[in-house]
Amino acid sequence: MMLITPKRGWLRLDVREVWNYRELLYFLTWRDIKVRYKQTAIGITWAVLQPVLTTIIFTALFSRFAGFETPVPYPLFVLSALALWLFVHTSVTTASTSFVNYSNLVTKVYFPRIIVPVAGALASLFDLLFSLGILIVFMLYFRVPPTVNLPIALLFIGLAFILATAVGTLFAALNIRFRDVKFALPFLLQVWMIASPIFYPSSVVPDKWKTLFALNPMTGIIEGFRSSLFGTGFDWQTIGTSIVSLLVISSVSLYVFGLMEDDFADVI
Repeated sequence: MMLITPKRGWLRLDVREVWNYRELLYFLTWRDIKVRYKQTAIGITWAVLQPVLTTIIFTALFSRFAGFETPVPYPLFVLSALALWLFVHTSVTTASTSFVNYSNLVTKVYFPRIIVPVAGALASLFDLLFSLGILIVFMLYFRVPPTVNLPIALLFIGLAFILATAVGTLFAALNIRFRDVKFALPFLLQVWMIASPIFYPSSVVPDKWKTLFALNPMTGIIEGFRSSLFGTGFDWQTIGTSIVSLLVISSVSLYVFGLMEDDFADVI
């Protein structure tokens, strides 16, 4: 008889085992993409309307009244951050309920459980591609040419993916034992959005609060992404602080996930 046990250690993540189950990861990712737009009236058009309408609303509310000084036209400034934020928001929301949605699979078949929330983040990349396409259209419309730093934008997209996967995995694990997570998460995401430089520049934050502000990983990711697109100077201190915070969050997420993983099938 073969006994299958999880990897031991502080951070129980077996990358090789996850790779061996890559076909299942592909299947779950593709299923999440199809289910998201199944039986919707306008289908994947939602992936276009959401960033566009949100940009229009933020522009109408803040462009004229707040008078923020931005290096590029305000709609482009907002959309550049929204592209990443909506990806993170969707990924975390999808991943948080992933184990509950796949309860039949989790309780009957063995596979690396972390595949489930990762699939939610990968499925959200589909929406991110549409947002980036809209961003390119906005750059052409406002005649903002790409800069030599454009390839570095891929680094910050990768960091956003790591962040979305880490936070999504954490809430996916917590949601199994504490079902009220689904009520608290929307509020927490709203607070997170306000605490991120999406509709306002980081320059409005007082200097004494900048380090605390940078502990939000989205701060460095958004600022770095904008600098890559628009050729403004990189604030490496802010970016570095955000990356350190991201590493801490990822480690905590894996640790909590490892502690709770053994009980998933029983509690769910």
